[in-house]
Formats: sequence, C-alpha cells, structure tokens
Amino acid sequence: MTTIQINPSDNVAVAIEPLSKGTRVNINGDEIVLNNDVPAGHKFLLCDLNEGENVIKYGYPIGHMRESHKKGDFICDANIKTNLEGLLDYTYAPVDKDALTNPAYNEWFATNDLPSTFKGYRRRNGDVGIRNEIWVVPTVGCVNGIVNQIAAQLRKEIENAAPAQCGCKDEVRVVAFPHNYGCSQLSEDHENTRLVLRDLVLHPNAGAVLVVGLGCENNQPNKFEELLGDYDKQRIRFMVSQKVNGDEVEYGMSILRELYDIVKNDCREDIPLSELRVGLKCGGSDGFSGITANPLLGVFSDFIVSKGGTTVLTEVPEMFGAETILMNRCADSSLFDKTVSLINDFKQYFLSHGEPVGENPSPGNKAGGISTLEEKALGCTQKCGKSAVMGVMKYGDRLSERGLNLLSAPGNDLVASTALASCGCHIVLFTTGRGTPFGTFVPTMKISTNTKLSENKPTWIDFNAGTIVEGEAMRDVFLRFAKKVISVANGEQTWNEKKDYQEIAIFKNGVTL
Repeated sequence: MTTIQINPSDNVAVAIEPLSKGTRVNINGDEIVLNNDVPAGHKFLLCDLNEGENVIKYGYPIGHMRESHKKGDFICDANIKTNLEGLLDYTYAPVDKDALTNPAYNEWFATNDLPSTFKGYRRRNGDVGIRNEIWVVPTVGCVNGIVNQIAAQLRKEIENAAPAQCGCKDEVRVVAFPHNYGCSQLSEDHENTRLVLRDLVLHPNAGAVLVVGLGCENNQPNKFEELLGDYDKQRIRFMVSQKVNGDEVEYGMSILRELYDIVKNDCREDIPLSELRVGLKCGGSDGFSGITANPLLGVFSDFIVSKGGTTVLTEVPEMFGAETILMNRCADSSLFDKTVSLINDFKQYFLSHGEPVGENPSPGNKAGGISTLEEKALGCTQKCGKSAVMGVMKYGDRLSERGLNLLSAPGNDLVASTALASCGCHIVLFTTGRGTPFGTFVPTMKISTNTKLSENKPTWIDFNAGTIVEGEAMRDVFLRFAKKVISVANGEQTWNEKKDYQEIAIFKNGVTL
C-alpha cells in the first residue's frame, strides 16, 4: 500500500511513502497521475477543487482551498485555509448508542490473550498506584536547589545500599519536581499552581512525598497542607526551610530516610483493570497520526472503558474542528453543556489575548503533513475511540467518574501531560510522529506513528504503531499494545523513566508580580 483514502467521502488521499511526480496510483478504480512529488504523510487531490471549496479528510472538512487545484496535485498548509472562527452555538444531537461501540472489538476485548488484572500498589485510602516512588515537591521555586540536592543524595544512598531481597523494593525511585511557581501569582493563576501541586502530592504513584516550602511564599505551606484534606501523615511530610534551625539539607534527609524505610516494604498485588486510569496525549503529530497511532489508542481506550476503567482526553485547542463529535457522544445534556463550555471558554481565552482560534499546527506538524487545526483535531480526537463521554473536568480537577473523561488543558505537550497525570492518570500514552524525549511525573509511554521514527529514536519510542500501514492487522497491533501497556502498569519502565526524564509543567495564565 502506497496511498490511503481514509474515508470514502474524502477528496484527498495520503501518501504512505514518498511518491514522485508522474507516479500513477489507483484509488477505488480511479487512476490518478501525480502532478508533483508528494512526501510521506502528505495529501494529494482526488478531484479538481476550486477556490473556496472544502477539503475533506476523515469524512469531515479540514479547511477550504485558497486557490483552485487539479486532481493529482500535492496540497499542504500553503494551499488550505482553516474554516475555524470565534465562539459558536451548538445543539445537542446525541449519537445512537450503537455508534458508541464497534462490534468487531468485542471479540478482541474478550480474548484470553489479555490479562484482566495488573500488579499495583494498594494505598491506605483504597486508591491504587502503578509506581512506588518517593517524590520531593517544592511549594515554591525558591527551594528548587534544596529539593534537587536532597533527592540526589537519597538516590545515592539507595544505590549504595545492600541489594534488595524483594523485587518491589528495587522499584523505589526518588524524584524531585522543581518548578518556577508558588509565589508572585494572583487569583486563578495562583490557584492553578496550588491545585496541580496538591494533585501531585496526593497521586497514588508516590509511595511517599516530602513537601518542601520556603516560608514566605504566596503558597504558604500551612494553607497548602489544608488543601490536601485528610491525607496520610505517615507518608506525606512537610519541611519549611526558613523554620529549620541549622542545615535544612540534613534535616530533609532525615525525613527522606524515614520515608524510604516505610516505602521499601510495599509490595504489588493483583488489581482489576477497572481501576486503571490512562491519559491520552499526542505531540509532534504528523500525517500518519490519525491513521496509525491515534486510532490504536482509540481501540485501547474503548478496551479500558469496556473493563470499567478510565481514560482521559485533553488538549482542548486540538479539539477545535472536531468538537461536535465529542459533544454528541456525551452521555447526557448536562455533560454536553459542560463540553460546550470547555470548548468556548478556551476559545475565549485565545480571543482575549488577540489570538485566532485556528492557528495551532506547529512547524513540525506542517512538515509532517498536517495543514490545519481541523485536520489535526480530527486525528487527535481518534485517541478516545468511540465510547460515551462520562465526565468533563476543569484544569486541576481530580477524576471522579469512570469511563471516558474530557479535561481542560492546553495542547502544549508538557502542560497537557502534567494535567493528565495531575487529574489522577497512572500513565500517559503519548503518540508522536516527530518524536520527543519528554516525560511527566507518571510513566509517559511514547507510541510512534511511523516505523522510521521508532528506528531513528529507539531510546525515545516505547511502541511502534507504524506497522499498521505496513500490513499488520489492527487487531494484532492492539493485542501487542495492550500487553505492553499492562506490562508498564506492572512495573516495566518506559524510556522516559529509564532516562530519568520526569518533569512537571504548570499552566501559567496570569500576571507575575
């Protein structure tokens, strides 16, 4: 297969491999001669299109022609203009329940080849984690140096300790999460920081947490402690650096050693898949994202939901142009209203800063074959499969509903991944056609959209979905992928963990004093 027409109503096809000018391709019995070279992942016209006519891909408009072009012409962002504009009114038109499932998946999901449980850590409050790490979290950026130093020192002590008799003990990792916030922020901007740090401290992937404050910051440690609610005081500890008499590093180390003595005795146990929570993310997308890796995540999302588990889709600006697909999958009108607000509030955020809502695709996206935000969105939203939307969350909210959820956060890879982890996801599944080494504070599993990327960046990519356009059946890829994700839940490290690429990024949306 050298080309693909994704939907029968599409008036473009995608080149699976680089095609030269003069190449003859057959699309549904129609022979087309290419008038230009077409790079892999890019589009060419299946019919003549005049200026102003819509370009159709995935069965939906992805923009309109800036000028007329002929059948067989290569077209890209220079030829297509977005149809997106400002705020819109929407009408709830719920899809038929039969459209929320794919009958072909039933046999795939029921196979005995897939486990029904994973190995996790049951916490005192009943929650479950898939990692048992010790985290050092600053309330304010002023103490970043301290948290980095004490985390590094404990890591060194653990490395020099006697070998563990229990395999779970060897999984204890110590990670610091420096950031630039916690002071000189106001109102909602300040609250965003507090909520994300709260969610980080309470995340079940941490077996223990040391919260390090300075003492004079806006994010006062005592007020932040109140925000945690009824937390496990044995495993979550505080240190306010200005109140420590003497060396705060040694004081912090004494607390970390106590936490390590607790965490090292934790062991994994069987947990049903219904308790797994998975974040869905794409970054550095290309023309293959909506053909390989994102549809694969869609199947996996439906699988987890079918088992009673939870998946979360975010990147609201990358829903623009495909938002009605999600709105009409909402389980009820209340969720529809929340989704409308999710979309229009983010559009208003763009407009309030004088920015158009449709200028999203990055230079890398365009180089990879994505021309407009609609095209990006129609590929992006495939990550959440066909399931009904059961929950809609604001930025900083924690998960309360099982099934598919939508989460308010920008498209930025670092901020969106952090938001997914913050709401309670155990793992982030991150599809990419261009590649990125980034990882947030939970395992961030990279899925390549094309084989070339996985071959060029073997220490970034955890799974290659590019085989889907090379002839491997989606069912077979899904089964391999599901086993891989469950293995990661069981403790297998992703590349970002092996490389110690674990960071947080908080959404900044206000003034700095």
